[in-house]
Amino acid sequence: MAQKDLDILRIIGLEPSEISQDYLNTKQQFQLHDLLTEKRHEKTWNLSGLARTNTASALNAILSVDEDISAKFQMIANNHELSLAVDAMKEALKHNKKIYFYGCGATGRLSKQMESSFWRPFWEKVEQQYPGRFVNMKDMVIGEMTGGDRALISSLEGLEDLQLVGELQLKDHGIQKGDVVFAVTEGGETSSVIGTILTARKQYMENEVEAAQKNLFFIFNNPEDVLTRLDRSRAVLEDPAITKIPLWTGCQAITGSTRMQATTSEQFLLGIIMEQAIYEFLTEDGGLSIKAVKDLGFSQDSLNDRLLSFIALQRATAKSVNDLAKLTDLESDAYKQSGKAIYWAESGMVTVFTDSTERSPTFRTFPLDTVKAKEKLCWLHVVSSKDDQKSAWLQLLRRPFKGMESDFYKEGFETRIEDPFLRGEALRSLTRAGKEQELLYDFSKLSIDIQPNGMGIVCLLMEDELTDDHRNFLQSYGSIPGGKSALVVTTSKTKDHRLRDPSISNAQVPIVCASFQRDPLEVRQHIGMKMALNAHSTCVMAKMGRLVGNTMTNVSPANLKLIGRATNLILMHVNDKLSGKNVQVSYSQANAILYDMIRYASETGKTGKLPEVALSIVRILEVAKSTESVTWEKAQDVLDEAGDLEAYLTSFS
Repeated sequence: MAQKDLDILRIIGLEPSEISQDYLNTKQQFQLHDLLTEKRHEKTWNLSGLARTNTASALNAILSVDEDISAKFQMIANNHELSLAVDAMKEALKHNKKIYFYGCGATGRLSKQMESSFWRPFWEKVEQQYPGRFVNMKDMVIGEMTGGDRALISSLEGLEDLQLVGELQLKDHGIQKGDVVFAVTEGGETSSVIGTILTARKQYMENEVEAAQKNLFFIFNNPEDVLTRLDRSRAVLEDPAITKIPLWTGCQAITGSTRMQATTSEQFLLGIIMEQAIYEFLTEDGGLSIKAVKDLGFSQDSLNDRLLSFIALQRATAKSVNDLAKLTDLESDAYKQSGKAIYWAESGMVTVFTDSTERSPTFRTFPLDTVKAKEKLCWLHVVSSKDDQKSAWLQLLRRPFKGMESDFYKEGFETRIEDPFLRGEALRSLTRAGKEQELLYDFSKLSIDIQPNGMGIVCLLMEDELTDDHRNFLQSYGSIPGGKSALVVTTSKTKDHRLRDPSISNAQVPIVCASFQRDPLEVRQHIGMKMALNAHSTCVMAKMGRLVGNTMTNVSPANLKLIGRATNLILMHVNDKLSGKNVQVSYSQANAILYDMIRYASETGKTGKLPEVALSIVRILEVAKSTESVTWEKAQDVLDEAGDLEAYLTSFS
């Protein structure tokens, strides 16, 4: 029997808002539910249920999806485009050209990490070892993201939907023809990233296709045939002057959460390309012997061997699952007891910081607290070993903080953004993107505020002795009611050779330890920790009821792409439950309900505090059950009584 549309808008007396109608009629290019990265992965289909009953099994399911990356790397190991990228970076080193990495959201943090975790620490070490020989090499790489350094904390609404932002940021950094540009986008459709690569392309004449190909790279994670329906993506994919590196591995462990496999694959690949390029430069043009570069940590592996080393890395990470499960249980238990977590990060600062900040938009947790916040709402805090605010930022970025300053961007936003909604969002975000934002966040160890029922975690990359500060930090959590502590290490040594320290072993501190091949840029250490922490934090949130199956039903619809994702999530879960009732809800109806939820949250002063997707699902299903109007307040009462969305959906009939 054919399904009939549930006339829900008539029942509740709702006229679709003007903004909803505009989204449906003029924003089809941001309705992306047909992308591979937006679909559900079969390995994690019932993740939320699994996490509640067996933490290790849930972690295994998440980590098993990283096997898709191994398979992809085996497929592309000999691709010419990878060698071309190595050559581009090597030539930039020889001729003192800039190397610019640009992304948005998760790939923006990837771009920051290419500079702050991989490039700068390595060249600082080389400069110390060879004084006066490789001067200023550390400044050649620029890692930038949509929104600038402030966007490391949380996304700035409206910016990623504008190609103009990518254009202006590229110009702000002075990137010119001959510089190397890596534009990285998980989905392959992010407007700001596309604006970056198209602006770089315009610096070359039409007859300079070959020269452009050698310097301009577009890395993405969806099949080309799906992306070509999008005008902005097609403009890049059909331009022969831009070298494309398609990296799509399949669905994500969490539907649409490209912070997972998409970003992992891109970051490892680019890290390996960087490693190979530096090795070739030092041995061919830098004047160092094979022994000298070996002393710096390089192997003589080929590019393909380096790329395929991911397979061993993935397996080593997966082997830590039982220890990781203990950490996951500890952290989720702390949150359930109204406690908080503090992560003390050393050389893994960017990796740990990135995982913590990306929890907020994915699972609707409170973003990192500012120093002005009277009430600390964020569930966790990341700190470094530094004693003051500015030094902590320097440890994170390895350079001074850089904002998007109004003097450079405001006029373009005011005069070149035609859509009034996007123009307003961009101008509002610009007021929160400047250099003054640095002063709002403190990651120094002096900012630590130990809470009852809390937990402390020390994250290291290489196996070193614990400092007295580390010991005191870990032990302090064992001395408060309900306090717990743990240690996360990635090491070049074997798993059995763990950090042995009486001060922590006697306190029964769980140690998560995985053995990775050491490399000069510590790419493998960072990526191994990234995979472990991504799985861990995802599983924590699943145990906290922030997922349904493997769908991010607590996603914050903060931009046009996320509005589309939220609409599709509503549609998916509602129609699944209505399938036996011979009625269904249409995309336009779901979008009208979502925008009404956004309106309601704004008018009640609860924007960012209400789960828009969950409440939209509950309201629609309650209307379907009663065929009577249901208010948002009633939907909230029903959801609160159920406990969470999964419990509500399980009981719905």
